[in-house]
Amino acid sequence: MSSLPLPPSLPALFTPHLPPSSSPPSSRPFLTLTFATSLDSSLSLAPGVRTTLSGPASKTMTHYLRSQHASILIGVGTALADDPGLNCRIAGCASPRPIVLDPRGRWGFTEDAKVLQLARAGEGKAPFVFVGGGVEIDEGRRAVLERHGGKYVVMGTDERGRFAWVDVLAAIQREGLGSVMVEGGGEVINSLLRAPENELVDSVIVTIAPTWLGQGGVVVSPERTGEPVRLTGVEWHPLGEDIVLCGKILR
Repeated sequence: MSSLPLPPSLPALFTPHLPPSSSPPSSRPFLTLTFATSLDSSLSLAPGVRTTLSGPASKTMTHYLRSQHASILIGVGTALADDPGLNCRIAGCASPRPIVLDPRGRWGFTEDAKVLQLARAGEGKAPFVFVGGGVEIDEGRRAVLERHGGKYVVMGTDERGRFAWVDVLAAIQREGLGSVMVEGGGEVINSLLRAPENELVDSVIVTIAPTWLGQGGVVVSPERTGEPVRLTGVEWHPLGEDIVLCGKILR
């Protein structure tokens, strides 16, 4: 897989919004919420449909952001729809540890999954797959995962079969991963934007593409729980034809 060049100006733009290079031990990982959206707040044309929004410059930014985090997290829906690599393609930069939230054990990956191909080639890391306590794990799949350096992490779920974010972050912390970049998909993003879960978000970085996807797509629109969710300390950075919004959630 070809590497991406890192523009010299890129790190300075985003360093203020990323995990500090040195800081006192924290009770939980630094959490960056980042995603690409259309002008009508859509992530994709429909559930399970892979939709390209970012241009080349903002894609490079995304890979740089990955290099600055210990782990990268997606929901199982994104794993099923996109077969993502979840690595960093910038030469000389480290790739994060992929984490896939799969509370019901839906991800039937094989050795051909892109994330495992990259792990075999030394161009990425194998994922940690978080599954619910009642899930029967296929032992062959467990062996494939562990052979590549990944593993299953079993966690409790609520009455709806979902993980609590405080438990997810505690599990990430126990794995020695001090930061996590949450990339999607829609259910994961919306659940982190609603109160009180949004208090766990340290930084928000959103790529806005000059595109309307139209009605019926997967939309970023968190459940209304009281006051509107607003960003503060906002910066806007044009990257190619996209624009990148950075900020912190106003407490």
